[in-house]
Order: sequence, then structure tokens, then C-alpha cells
Amino acid sequence: MTSQDRVRRHVLVVDDSGPARMLIRQALDRWARKTGREIEVVEAENGFEALRELPRTSFDLVLTDVNMPTLSGLELIRMIRSRPEQSRLPVVAVSTERDAEDAARARKAGADGYLGKPFDAETFDRVLAEALEARTRETT
Repeated sequence: MTSQDRVRRHVLVVDDSGPARMLIRQALDRWARKTGREIEVVEAENGFEALRELPRTSFDLVLTDVNMPTLSGLELIRMIRSRPEQSRLPVVAVSTERDAEDAARARKAGADGYLGKPFDAETFDRVLAEALEARTRETT
């Protein structure tokens, strides 16, 4: 394990559903234990709350629901990508849609990964690793 792996990861979870945020938090806790990482999770109930949280912490990852009222996850992703200080932030879209068209819309908006709800542990781990790796490659 490298020293970089031991660094505390800050993750923003954005979902209008409390139970969905809890499930994602549990998956993140399991992922952290499995990988030996420390994480701190901040939750936001909607895209506007997420936009307020983003400048407050140097986040390492955002997981956002796609279908939220007022400001959708896709709109949130586009806004993150338009901000130079956040443009390289790994973002994973999460949706109940679970189809290729929804995943393509998320990728077009700038998502690094896509998770269909419900997801299994193996898929969650793979998507997180791919999203984090993709942005790491861009910054090196």
C-alpha cells in the first residue's frame, strides 16, 4: 500500500433520497475498509446543496444521482466540469434507469463512471476504481 492510499479521501454523495444516500455511504464504508483507505463522506440532498459544499472541501470524488428535482445530476456534472478548479474532480453518476442511453447521457455530461441502482459491491468497486484512475491519469 502506498502512502497515497492512506490519505483520507473526501467524498460528496448527492441524492434526494435519504435511504439512497445511506446505501451509498455503506458501500463507501465497505470500499474504504476493503482498500485500506480512510474516507470522509459529506451528503447533499440536491444539486444546489452540492454546489454550496464543493468549494468548502477539497473533494476527491462525487457520486450524484441523475434524477433529482430542481437541478438534475446531469446539470450538476456539467456545472462541475465548467469550473476550472473542479473540472478534474472524479464524478460518478448513479441512476435507477440502468440503460445504455442513460449512461451515455451521463458520460456526455462529463461523468467518469455510471452506476445503476441497485448495484452490487463488485460493480461499485470497479466503477470507483475506474473513475479515480481516469482522473489520476489526467493530472499526471
